[in-house]
Amino acid sequence: MTSDNAGYNAGSIQVLEGLEAVRKRPGMYIGDTGSRGLHHLVYEVVDNAVDEAIGGYCDRIDVTIHEDESITVRDNGRGIPTDPHPYNGRPTSEVVLTILHAGGKFGSGAYKVSGGLHGVGVSVVNALSEWLEVTVARDGVERSQRFERGTPVTELSPGVPAEWRGTQIHYLPDAAVFEEVKHSLDILKSRLRELAFLNPGLHILIEDTRTGEKKDYCFEGGIKAFVEYLDRGKTALFSAPIVLSGERDGVAVDVGFQYNDTYLERVFSFANLIHTIEGGTHVSGLRTAMTRAINEAARTAKILKEKDENLTGDDLKEGLTCVISVKLGDPQFEGQTKTKLGNSEVRGIVDSFVYEGLLAWFEDNSEVVKPIVEKAIRARQARDAAKRARELVRKGAMSGMSLPGKLADCSSRSPENTELYIVEGDSAGGSAKQGRDRSFQAILALRGKILNVEKARLDKMLGNNEIRTIIQALGCGIGNDFDAQKLRYHKIIIMTDADVDGAHISTLLLTFFYRHMPELISNGYLYLAQPPLFRVQRGKQVNYCYTEKELRTHVDAAGEAKVGIQRYKGLGEMNPGQLWETTMDPENRVLKRIDIDDDVLADEYFDILMGDKVEPRREFITSYAHEVKNLDV
Repeated sequence: MTSDNAGYNAGSIQVLEGLEAVRKRPGMYIGDTGSRGLHHLVYEVVDNAVDEAIGGYCDRIDVTIHEDESITVRDNGRGIPTDPHPYNGRPTSEVVLTILHAGGKFGSGAYKVSGGLHGVGVSVVNALSEWLEVTVARDGVERSQRFERGTPVTELSPGVPAEWRGTQIHYLPDAAVFEEVKHSLDILKSRLRELAFLNPGLHILIEDTRTGEKKDYCFEGGIKAFVEYLDRGKTALFSAPIVLSGERDGVAVDVGFQYNDTYLERVFSFANLIHTIEGGTHVSGLRTAMTRAINEAARTAKILKEKDENLTGDDLKEGLTCVISVKLGDPQFEGQTKTKLGNSEVRGIVDSFVYEGLLAWFEDNSEVVKPIVEKAIRARQARDAAKRARELVRKGAMSGMSLPGKLADCSSRSPENTELYIVEGDSAGGSAKQGRDRSFQAILALRGKILNVEKARLDKMLGNNEIRTIIQALGCGIGNDFDAQKLRYHKIIIMTDADVDGAHISTLLLTFFYRHMPELISNGYLYLAQPPLFRVQRGKQVNYCYTEKELRTHVDAAGEAKVGIQRYKGLGEMNPGQLWETTMDPENRVLKRIDIDDDVLADEYFDILMGDKVEPRREFITSYAHEVKNLDV
């Protein structure tokens, strides 16, 4: 671990502008003020520590969730400079925390490669915190300072001797800014695990003092270990992941991939350690290179004959698990949320690097080519069958075939003002159809549980009547045919019974949308309805309770009065008026919008819950059984 502070001082920190707008429009800087934005604060602080690790100055980061929901992030890096900054004469650590776009990530100063995008990180965290305390141990001396809602309330303390080195940030997110200040250990563990995979040898420790749980992440295997982790519990087509690592034209490229016997593609891409959920130029270059190299290797090995068509990128997606990470000096991201890499030069760099590396790999490991090609040929055959099935779905959507009996449409044709309730069963469907507002609410009643798409090829999935009906009702197509502009409803609401069967149906539907129409989730169109569990009547007064806690509150408030309690085991037990009043009336209902805070974590959950392997599912259920509420079997 490098210990030299030379080159990292007040002069390394450039200042661009002030903090005024952050509290007024926090969504511009952290995406939103829900769970995603709350956890984004942690990532921004951790990213600063990881930057020290990339530079070789830090090999340990400690993250702590405290019982009051405050967060501490501590590293053993060089420590933020504390000497007076030439910009305003204030301590440099204060400048970094109080002025937007002040940091060592601009120009060619302290960091060659940095995970931060616009240098807004720690100052935004400070602005959106009720309080923040920074402690810096540098050159054997420790200093600290406290801020409240972005404003210093103490001076930087005089130095005291310190036996450690680095930076510690302790902050409490502002409850006046965020919808709820409650951190998810699972979400944070997933991101910290990613960072540990992408930085071999870096120790990242997380402790949750609310529960006492601790985890220590450190992976010497890097990308290879990441792919093996993602593919655990699956049957691989060859023994070890293919791994390519190197640098070309100033861009470091790390790629690892494996093929398994499933039908899904999972590609996770990173640029400067930022998870680029929407991909970008590095992913485009990777796909082109893989297609070229595998075709060339297949023809060299005579697996593809002269008369055979080349494999396409789509043929090669099925069963692929891949991680690509690039590091570059000046990353250009599309949008503030850092989800798509835009550097055009990266496409060609990754393409040539991966193409040449794969051909060399296949020369030394020729036995790997055959299972990849055979898998791709089977996938092509299935895709041809799926294409024919898609044509039937498309024709059905155009003609209205099979819709009248299942879809009770609304009168409005304005997607932004309409909503589709997906319900299970004739009883619930009947109540929903009678209770709805026909002007803007459509009802699609399914019969039985839909196919588990986690374990089915696309052609089999498109042969399932219930799934075809959903696709026809939505009107936007699926897969390569997906077109968000043709979506007929901008609220798609899953409404199922509050019991085990209802939860299973919800999970099957969520799996389908996540795997095959993820744009509905990313655009905020998918919701879960929250029907009440209890009807509580005291005299003529009726209240509906959605949790056991609400029920106890109502019963306790009743005192000696006689209280009648009805437990709803299914939506069909409600008459149309009750269903409208509690679950469908926009003035009263409770809807939960489906968001994906962490794509790797979501992929892991769906794979565990809906995949073939029983043991991971058993472990998952055992681990989370204590969190189950309102279980009605």
